[in-house]
Amino acid sequence: MTTDSPSEKRLEQLREQASREGVVPGRGVDVAGGPIPRKPGYYGQPVVKPPVWTWQIPIYFFVGGLGGMSAVIAAAALPFHHVGLVRAAMWLAAIGVVLSPILLILDLGRPHLFINMLRVFKPQSAMSMGVWILTGFGACVVPGLIALELHALHMFAGAMDQFLRFTAGLLIFGSAFFGALLATYTGVLIGATAIPAWFLHRILLPIHFGTAGLGCAAASLELLGHRIAPLNAIGFFAAAVESALLIWLSVGKHGAADRAIHEHSSGWLIRIGEILNGPLALVLRFFGLVPLAAISFLIGALVSRFGWIAVGKISGSDPESVFAAERY
Repeated sequence: MTTDSPSEKRLEQLREQASREGVVPGRGVDVAGGPIPRKPGYYGQPVVKPPVWTWQIPIYFFVGGLGGMSAVIAAAALPFHHVGLVRAAMWLAAIGVVLSPILLILDLGRPHLFINMLRVFKPQSAMSMGVWILTGFGACVVPGLIALELHALHMFAGAMDQFLRFTAGLLIFGSAFFGALLATYTGVLIGATAIPAWFLHRILLPIHFGTAGLGCAAASLELLGHRIAPLNAIGFFAAAVESALLIWLSVGKHGAADRAIHEHSSGWLIRIGEILNGPLALVLRFFGLVPLAAISFLIGALVSRFGWIAVGKISGSDPESVFAAERY
């Protein structure tokens, strides 16, 4: 190379930047015929293994969050004797109990793999804990809903009815405990990985997933006809938190490390989802358009789940993001 060639000038720029900052996140110089391969990563292979999850997992994140937080709302409404709201919320939780294992089994490909995960209990494994949380959630929701329906329909009287009432209440609070864990553990699951864009937001993700699940549960109950002030307040709260998250994610704090959130189709999915369940849902609620706000929030939360999976795939396949994330 001559001293005034573009490659030589670029090398001088890289030396100056490395001298000032210690790290050069940008593109280097390709030397034709040189010993360093042009392909990124280790001879064209990603530095870390990107996720191979398909469409079932983002829907599982969505359904699990909605069902889990529905149980939380049911437990909150129970002391105030909103029987109709409690029943509707528990039915939503039951739908989550049915669909979540189906989606996980479809992703795993073989049903016995899901059952095999129950053979061990590993607190240090987010995946193992997730399976046990889902199992505990189902063990509370199904009998709790049965007891609640038997009590609400007055099929028994006297001591038996009191027993059903006590059992239903106990199991609903148990459902709320496991439901809150179910709605938030998915954020812990993807944050506890080597995927740069996920790992860098590992503290934010459980809060984000839990809030989105809570907003989806409230929105679903409102669409089912439960137009009450507490659910509207939950809708305002969830939309406000998601709006703040949109602002947070719009500020590029990590450069190349999490650029999958700001660029590519994955970045657009994240932004579209957060606009729908954040600012748009907030404005619609402010003007009293509750059904439209509920629909906007639900669509936004679902799009956002697909966005986070797409972010993981792109970020995991980007060697420069992996190397840049080592600074954080």
